[in-house]
Amino acid sequence: MATTTSLTRQGAVAWIQLDGADQLNAIGTGTYTGLVRHLDELESDETVRALVIHGAGRGFCAGADIAEIGGFADAAQFEAFISGLANALDRLASSRLPVIAAIHGVAMGGGLELAMACDIRVASIGSRLGLPEAKLGVLPGAGGTQRLPRLVPPGVVAELLMLGNPLDAERAYQLGLVNRLAEKDALLADVAVLADELAAGAPLVHAATKQLLASTAGTGLADGIVAERRATTALFASADGREGFAAFGARRRPNFTGE
Repeated sequence: MATTTSLTRQGAVAWIQLDGADQLNAIGTGTYTGLVRHLDELESDETVRALVIHGAGRGFCAGADIAEIGGFADAAQFEAFISGLANALDRLASSRLPVIAAIHGVAMGGGLELAMACDIRVASIGSRLGLPEAKLGVLPGAGGTQRLPRLVPPGVVAELLMLGNPLDAERAYQLGLVNRLAEKDALLADVAVLADELAAGAPLVHAATKQLLASTAGTGLADGIVAERRATTALFASADGREGFAAFGARRRPNFTGE
């Protein structure tokens, strides 16, 4: 059966699970359309402050659904599939929410592309991450060749794309592809703590961080600093900015409302 998605809530944190354990949560059309549907719902709910994406069963995601792709009649159908997946991951990357990928088992191909579209990646020790498309005679088509160079050194990018060999989680952490490591049995608990910390933070800061990093990725230093100054000035003028400074002066925990 094709991988579906399910949405649950734990306080201010939303959890999207890839529900295709029998096929290691391979991403099909229904998977990425479900992801977008959940994002649309969450974006309209201001009480949601953080999002976690994780996989059911033995792994995070083994990649694109080869069974579905194998049924395509021509390259046009393949292009439509890849475009849909890429657009869904762009939608995730541009969400106002801070997004954590909780990786266990494997994150391969489209699964790693999904994880890289998230803001923070936490992987269980012993898991494996990679872009094996070269072994199929193609390249990643949903942002893999573009997001990977923004996370790891150029030489590593070339090796991963040309050979298609995976990295273990420990090496991925050393390279900066993974933010944190967790024991296998503690992954979701550790991620929940991190997600709660994000959810307690200032929503405007999270959204501004994502927007600023995306908009200045290709700019020079001077232009980036100008954009940074504009962003931080707007944040200072916000109600949350005033609350943050007031709370610091009063030595109390700030109550950020997203205003």
